[in-house]
Amino acid sequence: MTEVNNIILNNTQVEQKIRRIAFQIYESNSNETEIIIAGIADNGYFLAEKISTVLSQVSPIKVTLCKVFIDKKKPISPITTSISSIEYQNKALVLVDDVLNSGTTLIYGVKHFLEVPLKRFKTAVLVNRNHKKYPVKADFKGLSLSTSIKEHVVVEFKANETIAYLT
Repeated sequence: MTEVNNIILNNTQVEQKIRRIAFQIYESNSNETEIIIAGIADNGYFLAEKISTVLSQVSPIKVTLCKVFIDKKKPISPITTSISSIEYQNKALVLVDDVLNSGTTLIYGVKHFLEVPLKRFKTAVLVNRNHKKYPVKADFKGLSLSTSIKEHVVVEFKANETIAYLT
């Protein structure tokens, strides 16, 4: 388990960040009738579910959840989604992951969605680590954190608690 001094976001702080991200997504897409929230499996999808729930509560926009399957060890492998590309074609889409570290997962996720015409495309992460090796950024982020290369950010999604901590 985690030591108390390693926690960077407790459950209350995570919920506040998620709420703020949801409002930013709404503000950025206020003219849309539907938005696709695409979460990278597994933790990115858990975060996407939470963002979608809040977004549905605070906006009239129809929210469609999409799970994105990426092999994080071999991101160049084919990427699949839980909904067909026709369902997100010409719509606003937000690609969600829990932590932006090197940018590898996010950049390959972006590449996948660029194969279909989209109306608007943004990215969201809970924690941005600032160790990118690819030119990808998070449009919506909960926390920017400068860490050493040896440190890792872990986000744990449990039934009634979400925390982020350094290991």
